Amino acid sequence: MGRMWLEALIVFPALLLALALRPWRAVPASGPPWPWLAWWATMPLLWGADQVARIPIVQPLSGTCLLVLLLGWPLAMLALLPVALVTTLMGPMGWIEGLSRLTWLGVVPGTLLLLLGSAIRRWMPHHLFVYILGRGFFASVVAGSVAGVLAMWANGLPAGTGVEDLLIGRWLSAWGDAFLTGMFVAIFVAFRPDWLATYSDRLYLPKA
Repeated sequence: MGRMWLEALIVFPALLLALALRPWRAVPASGPPWPWLAWWATMPLLWGADQVARIPIVQPLSGTCLLVLLLGWPLAMLALLPVALVTTLMGPMGWIEGLSRLTWLGVVPGTLLLLLGSAIRRWMPHHLFVYILGRGFFASVVAGSVAGVLAMWANGLPAGTGVEDLLIGRWLSAWGDAFLTGMFVAIFVAFRPDWLATYSDRLYLPKA
């Protein structure tokens, strides 16, 4: 019960803040770009992979870091709600487990990525590769790893697992997530930068 209240205290203020910012105003009048919707629709499969495959994966992939870079933090936080709902129904799993996945696979890594990305934008050179490698890859690794460790601290160790094995598993999962995020960010920056709400040519391309 204590874990549930902790997760609620993390999720609901983030969602209320995201709602207060009214991020849907930034969505193009023609509708969101299709990669936004495609990645958003894929995320329940990532979050519920252990349930679908009936294999106890240590930590499913999150996908939230890429969603934040595509949509921006406020809109991504709101988009995580239906992801968690579909994952819970698809599992099937209880709503307490659904809240846990929303917290540790969604809100926490997404918010950490926002904070790390803001620090990179403030203190690192405004260069194309800083955005791709810094925000797209390394910030995703750190956000996923820290979220995994915090989830382990809050939820305890699953039966039959040790701390070192769990830490290695969560670190590898974070690297897998970051690899996907960095790869797609590099492709989008090269060919369709307008699909990335957090990217701007004016900011990251060197002045001629």
